[in-house]
Parts: sequence; C-alpha cells; structure tokens
Amino acid sequence: MDFTAGQHKQAGLNFSPLKALISPRPIGWISSVSPDGIANLAPYSFYNAVAELPPMVMFISAPDLREDQPERTGFAKDSLQNILDTKEFGVNITSSHQLTQMVASSQTVPAGIDEFELAGLTKKQAKTIKAPLVEGAPAHLECHYYDHINLPDNGKGQHSVMVLGRITHIHIDDRVINDGRVDVSVFQPVSRLGYRDYDLVTDPFEVPEHG
Repeated sequence: MDFTAGQHKQAGLNFSPLKALISPRPIGWISSVSPDGIANLAPYSFYNAVAELPPMVMFISAPDLREDQPERTGFAKDSLQNILDTKEFGVNITSSHQLTQMVASSQTVPAGIDEFELAGLTKKQAKTIKAPLVEGAPAHLECHYYDHINLPDNGKGQHSVMVLGRITHIHIDDRVINDGRVDVSVFQPVSRLGYRDYDLVTDPFEVPEHG
C-alpha cells in the first residue's frame, strides 16, 4: 500500500496511520500557569528532547478546536497561550502509576479549569518557574521558553506550533536512581502508540557498543 500523505481514507484506511508508524512516542506532560494564576496540565505525544548541551525539549501544540476562544493567539491551546504569556513551563515524566490521571488531564475543558484538580493531582512547587509540577511524578524538568515555530497551515486556516524550551532545573525521585543511573524499569514510563493505544517500558535491555 502507498498513498499521498494525508489521503489515507482514499487508500482505504479509516484513521491516519502516522502516529502508529512513528511509535512509541514519549509523552510530555506539560504544566503551565496563566498570568492570572490558573494552572494548566496536559499531555503531548509529539514531544521529545532535542539537545543535551544546553539541555532542551520541544513539544507540538495542535490548534485549539474550541469555538469559545476567539481572543487566543493563533488558535492556541491553554498550555501554549500560558507559555507565550509567561515564558516558562514544566515537563512531568509520566509513569505507570499516574497513567489514569494523565489521561484524565487530556480532556477538552473550558479555559479556567485547573486540570490538576480535575485529575485529582497534588501540585509540587518548582524551583525556577512559577508553574506547578505534578507531585508523585518520578521526575520533572523545569523549562524556560526559548522559541516557537509556526508549522504549515493545516488546510483549515490553522496551524500547529512547535515550542522549544531550555531546561533550567531537574528533579529526580531518589527511588528511581540505581547505581548512579535512572532506572526506567522502576517507574515504567508511559509512551503513546497510534490511535488510543499506550505502552509501558517494562523490560529495557542494553546493547553493547562495537568498534
């Protein structure tokens, strides 16, 4: 099977296969706060580290499809709008024991709803940013906004936005550190597959280098 990108239905596929083909994808559980002090929390599966020195991450915010947000910058979702306003955000590492709360925080709700409260999560105070972090997460990355890139029009007069952030502080739960290394098998990070599918890292293995 082969087809032009974006024309999967004409090829006989009911759903776009892209997310299933590019998987597993790490989940950036992004926390932010509005200038008015309203916290926001949402998972993004188009997320990854982009550099080690300086340490930087990126995530993609798709257009906000709610019809009650005409004043927002370029159809920006709450996370993106908060970051553009405050120039900071947190990344909370998602583990297996907080999977249910992570999914709950992904609901489409009106602006002004605190997803920490919605998902029954406790806030943890950060060191270098005002945005709260998720208490109980195995690790957190505090980030300052670096830049954003508007991606091409989606054919509907809207566009996704790539947000780049520089990591300024890192928290790691001592319980997931083993012999000076982060042991992912302890907290089992959650990854996103295609459609509504997820996966857990439960059996990591090491491959020796050659040469």
